[in-house]
Amino acid sequence: MEEFDYIILGAGSAGCVLANRLSEDPTKKVLLLEAGPMDHKLLIHMPAGVYHVYKDPSINWNYHSTSQPTCDDRHIDLPRGKVIGGSSSINSMVYMRGHPKDYDRWSEQKSLEEWSYAQCLPYFKRCEGSDRGESEWRGGHGPLGVSKSKLDTPLYDAMWLAGEQSGQGTSTDLNGYKPEGIARLDSTTRGGRRCSAAVAHLKPALQRNNLTLRTRALVQKIVVDNHRATGVVLEHRGKQSTIQASEAVVVSCGAIKSPQLLMLSGIGPPEELQAQGIQVKHALPGVGRNLQDHFTVITAFECKQAVTLYHLRNPIHKLRAGIRWMFNRTGEAASNIWEMGGLVNSRSDVPYPDLQYHFAPVYSVYHGRRIELFQGYQLNVDSLRPYSRGQVTLESNDPQAAPLSNFNYLSDPRDVQNMVDGYRRMQALLQQPAFEPYRGKRLAPEPSEDSQREVEDYIRATASTDYHPCGTCKMGASEDSVVDGELKVRGLEGLYVVDAAVMPEIVSGNLNAPVQMIAERAADVILGKPLLPKQHADFHFNH
Repeated sequence: MEEFDYIILGAGSAGCVLANRLSEDPTKKVLLLEAGPMDHKLLIHMPAGVYHVYKDPSINWNYHSTSQPTCDDRHIDLPRGKVIGGSSSINSMVYMRGHPKDYDRWSEQKSLEEWSYAQCLPYFKRCEGSDRGESEWRGGHGPLGVSKSKLDTPLYDAMWLAGEQSGQGTSTDLNGYKPEGIARLDSTTRGGRRCSAAVAHLKPALQRNNLTLRTRALVQKIVVDNHRATGVVLEHRGKQSTIQASEAVVVSCGAIKSPQLLMLSGIGPPEELQAQGIQVKHALPGVGRNLQDHFTVITAFECKQAVTLYHLRNPIHKLRAGIRWMFNRTGEAASNIWEMGGLVNSRSDVPYPDLQYHFAPVYSVYHGRRIELFQGYQLNVDSLRPYSRGQVTLESNDPQAAPLSNFNYLSDPRDVQNMVDGYRRMQALLQQPAFEPYRGKRLAPEPSEDSQREVEDYIRATASTDYHPCGTCKMGASEDSVVDGELKVRGLEGLYVVDAAVMPEIVSGNLNAPVQMIAERAADVILGKPLLPKQHADFHFNH
């Protein structure tokens, strides 16, 4: 039977970081298991290719939520990466850490005192190699390539000016001193290519003899003996085998699959496990609970000037953009398109931004996997700190089956009102004089739909995920916590969860950067290293 010191389950954003850091010790044998393939597809690495790869079933689990009664009984799409790099290989590449106050809120909870922003900042910086350079807030020499947006369009200029005109404000760096306002966004790209977690962390580390990667390896369960994780059972190349872990098993399968795997292994709510005929190895009622996400709604306007990316609808123009990218990694194909956005307050009494904008200089509609472009521009607004909570449960005890993901979107009335407030904020932004030269008729929703009831109905009928599920194996000391402040599964030895599932509360921004920060920290903890010293960086805070 094979044996490794550490077995990491999932080569996603967290797993790639862990594989790199844990294998830095040449005396440790590390095994990384991934259910999907290598990232050989060219469109993964072309930033604009995201609009094709993020629904590609060969590299995506392509999950859906359960029917959502408060959203017209819709099943919401739930893409999840099934490839090395995980969702960092199919996401829209926006680099956003969330607000410093998010982490200070975590640290106020029992047993999480060391999760303050000052304690997390050095790990953000260690991970990041920003083209803005090293500073009090930013890392300039880390493995993850982070680039400030470069696409030139007058629509981005109008968005910036509208931030000033509307009073919603502007910022030169939402991950720096002023984490609020309208701003140019950063992306996880380097040299015009996607810098996924696999590109940043895993591929350089694979040169080490003590790190082994196995792709298309489906883990069926974690082996638990005498309250200790001792290994895993997996299927690889049609054969089932057991591999032992002498020091630890680290679950990094993401907020949907990590709780599923724990439950398949007999770790979770006893009544749910027994209902599926699974022997209870360790009762943990919080596994799969506390599911959170960012819900988003869009608006779009026709553009009166030919300054959008609508021309890419023409196959010849699309081909030219692709050829330009192939030769020098520049042009529209080097852009993730969502290069402008913002963090703003829904109301004056909110202590820090609870809404996020993503702005695109083109309006797009999906028909299955086919995308249709329109001569317009589009703004999305996310509700950043929802009150609604859902859960991940098992549909069966088959590891191949998709788990049930019930988000309970908009089940709390406060979330409905927050999204209505967000809708009105983004309409106010786009009605500013800065957009006057460009603004045609409203394409979505219908121009007349602006009463409270009409806006609520529009949100329930069209709002969707912004692909940020988290919280299903939350850290803390309460009875419903799954891991402690060091990300060790409560009541078991040798078992950790390290991914977005451990977030006790969702952060106010995209999740990819925070997940890699969490993994950087976890690697030090697992290796028994002291945490990096705190770094206190000043930031703008209105309240």
